[in-house]
Amino acid sequence: MTKLNETHDPSLQSWVETANDAASDFPIQNLPFGVFRRRDSGEAFRGGVAIGDQIVDLEAACAAQIFSGAARASAEAARSEALNALMGMGPAAAASLRLALSRALRRGAQEQAALSASLVAQDQAEYALPARIGDYTDFYVGVHHATAIGKMFRPDQPLTPNYKWVPIGYHGRASSVVVSGAPVVRPQGQTKGEGATPEFGPSKRLDYELELAFFIGAGNARGAPIAIGAAEDHLFGVGLFNDWSARDIQAWEYQPLGPFLAKNFASTVSPWIVTMEALAPFRAPFERPDGDPQPLAYLDSAANRASGALDIDLEILIQTQAMRASGAAPVVIARSNARQAAYWTPAQLVAHHTVGGCNLQPGDLFGSGTLSGAERAQAGSLLELAEGGKAPVALPGGETRSFLADGDTIIFRGWCQRAGARRIGFGACAGTIVAAR
Repeated sequence: MTKLNETHDPSLQSWVETANDAASDFPIQNLPFGVFRRRDSGEAFRGGVAIGDQIVDLEAACAAQIFSGAARASAEAARSEALNALMGMGPAAAASLRLALSRALRRGAQEQAALSASLVAQDQAEYALPARIGDYTDFYVGVHHATAIGKMFRPDQPLTPNYKWVPIGYHGRASSVVVSGAPVVRPQGQTKGEGATPEFGPSKRLDYELELAFFIGAGNARGAPIAIGAAEDHLFGVGLFNDWSARDIQAWEYQPLGPFLAKNFASTVSPWIVTMEALAPFRAPFERPDGDPQPLAYLDSAANRASGALDIDLEILIQTQAMRASGAAPVVIARSNARQAAYWTPAQLVAHHTVGGCNLQPGDLFGSGTLSGAERAQAGSLLELAEGGKAPVALPGGETRSFLADGDTIIFRGWCQRAGARRIGFGACAGTIVAAR
């Protein structure tokens, strides 16, 4: 696991003044990676790094010969239309570039004049997926979510017998993962209906799921498991993730093989990937409640127990079409914390995914599963928050929601903060529901 170094120094200030705002998601201590271009420009997408309200254009920075040595090799790998090449180089490569950028963006840096010409305002940019996602796996690490959903369908045994022993997951559809801001078309499919014959039509119980996205860095050979002690060397970083869910379609189709059309229509990922290195100040112990089984040996290590968890605060906001028309801002409807929600750590997911011989590749995506807290106000889905439709959520202007309506925009935000460290954030992960076609 990454140790603290000079890039985490909370006293560092940048000559990009907006990065010094205490409320900024992107101070100099963060420096997340993404893929962008100037909006409506027709330019090629290329790699960039967020700093304050600006983006360091890595292609322009390379042309200006800002970097040298290992940092230059990393920047050259990151200047293309996806970050897979940089991801595949391993954590040292990204760390060398992040260190060079940290030094070049600090107040008084001699690179300021040359690097300032490489900045693009974030409000003038549009984003692509940060990586070519070859494979996507969705896990189910949120124990409070699993318990709440289990109570709805299996009151006598909310958690299945395997839940506390094995990180449960399924292979999802990578082709329909989209970047924040892309519209989400309401899916159609079969539902059980009232009679003997199932009904077909648009989903009436469309929902969001508050998750984290874990991006794989360096891969492994097929048949060569990744030991838990080395697992984080294969993780590039973390983003926000909305794994939209059509609850009525899922209820009819999921037996016996799990979700299908209920999940493959869209999954939204935030444009910025916060590196595992940037998250180093916000690690937390991995602890099981008293009486719960400890992980099997291949899922256990001293380092994972000491600091395997991620202390990330999360929130969900909604803005309905009526709110938007009246000029009302999005409102927060739930908040949770990844450390409190997750029953398994990212390292355990990597170790388990590969223990049977599966080969991961740079840019592969893991969804954490819905990260709900123990209380209703910490629910990571409307299914929980509205109690399956029994307790609709009250919104400004007299509106209520049990499930999502056309025109609803859902926004996820996340951040890390603790004493002795600079607050860092993830930006926004947003999507708006449009009518079925």
